[in-house]
Amino acid sequence: MELKENCGITGVYGNKKAAEIIHSALFSLQHRGQESCGIITGSGKNHSSAMGMGLVSDVFKPACMKTLRGHFGIGHVRYSTTGSSSPKNIQPFIAEYRGKTYAISHNGNLVNSTSLRRSLEKRGSIFRTSLDTEIIMHMIMMSRKESFIEKILDVLPEIKGAFSLVFFSPEGIVAAKDPWSFRPLCLGKLEEGYMVASESCAFDFAGASYIRELEPGEVLVIDGKGIKSILPEKRVRTARCIFEFIYFARPDSRVFGESVYHARKKLGENLAKEFPHTGEMVIPIPDSGSISAIGFSQKKGLPFEMGIVRNHYVGRTFIQPLQESREKSVRIKLNPIKEVIGGKDIVVIEDSIVRGTTSRMRITDLRKSGAKKIYMGVSCPPIRHPCFYGIDFPDSRQLIAGKKSVKEIEKEIGVDGLIYLSMESMLASIRLPGEEFCTACFTGEYPVPCGSQARLKKERFETGRRGKE
Repeated sequence: MELKENCGITGVYGNKKAAEIIHSALFSLQHRGQESCGIITGSGKNHSSAMGMGLVSDVFKPACMKTLRGHFGIGHVRYSTTGSSSPKNIQPFIAEYRGKTYAISHNGNLVNSTSLRRSLEKRGSIFRTSLDTEIIMHMIMMSRKESFIEKILDVLPEIKGAFSLVFFSPEGIVAAKDPWSFRPLCLGKLEEGYMVASESCAFDFAGASYIRELEPGEVLVIDGKGIKSILPEKRVRTARCIFEFIYFARPDSRVFGESVYHARKKLGENLAKEFPHTGEMVIPIPDSGSISAIGFSQKKGLPFEMGIVRNHYVGRTFIQPLQESREKSVRIKLNPIKEVIGGKDIVVIEDSIVRGTTSRMRITDLRKSGAKKIYMGVSCPPIRHPCFYGIDFPDSRQLIAGKKSVKEIEKEIGVDGLIYLSMESMLASIRLPGEEFCTACFTGEYPVPCGSQARLKKERFETGRRGKE
């Protein structure tokens, strides 16, 4: 059973063009998931939905969009890891309860999903997906509370881990965020109505204005009565995912209330302060390394050159589910420009190194294109530990920094010098206090215990390794 996922979610209330707005929002959130997508809309008594495997542009053709009616709804884009790529796992997850239709879109990952599922199965629940999203819906409907919002409030304290959620009900939509605030979720104002989305870039496409990021643990009800915010009585230490700033979010977004562009540029500036090597130019690995490279080049006083061109018709390699797919698409996706880098000493800026396979191929291609010396700067510390909160960082034994030193990685990927940004400088690059972030993938210090998930990931690793022998 595969539980890991990281996705993009959105919801709209109070606009007769709800389906069109959700559609445009999902386009802007496509970078968060390219495997499947879905939309459900309604007007109270009636609802309509459409979903499928593939990109937003593939699934939602004009004829399909005409079937989606109503003034409110929710949407979802998803990526998954090996083992859970299936049409049955497409979201929003829709359920019928006492003659009414409800749905949920989820971004994140629960760390107590295994025990919750077993408990529900003992009580008679039957599951049709491998999603922890379905677990949440089962728990809500089994709550003894009366109203839908009371059921949500009753259940949320029982689920642990990362969850930003958007619910669909006959009355309207509900947005909720875990008390640790792992995943982003923000509120925007439309000319008519409101919307929520994983990133603020969705508002720009939909013509909405950014209002704010949801508070940790906040539940936001948006219906015919207006907006109602429900905050938790007790606050826990927040653990916002710092990798949203390093890689996942779009640079034109605000996540957790901060500009992704400014954060990435500052990461590059701080990397330049710690970088001992020099070269004739700075080359970014497009696209997530580009803005850090701008900050690096300006602080270091080196020319910025686009020495690598990206094919924008190839999906993001990191969020493709199969390792073979990632490796095959690397050379198609990024192509060095020989006339720019030939005979030069270059500094390459990368946002992160996960398994090391793609970095090695990129450096090999740069060598073949004539680069003389290659130094690499990485705008985050070494990723040594798996993530259990919704990003597909694998078992430590599959992470190159989980088993090799920086010098060994330098040799493995074939660069003349390799420097990672220090933890202190990374945290100083973002205006939020450092203690508000989850840095478990770098330190191994997990803010929410995840023992069962760690065992599950180890079992999957061992099963996969035996399968290859």
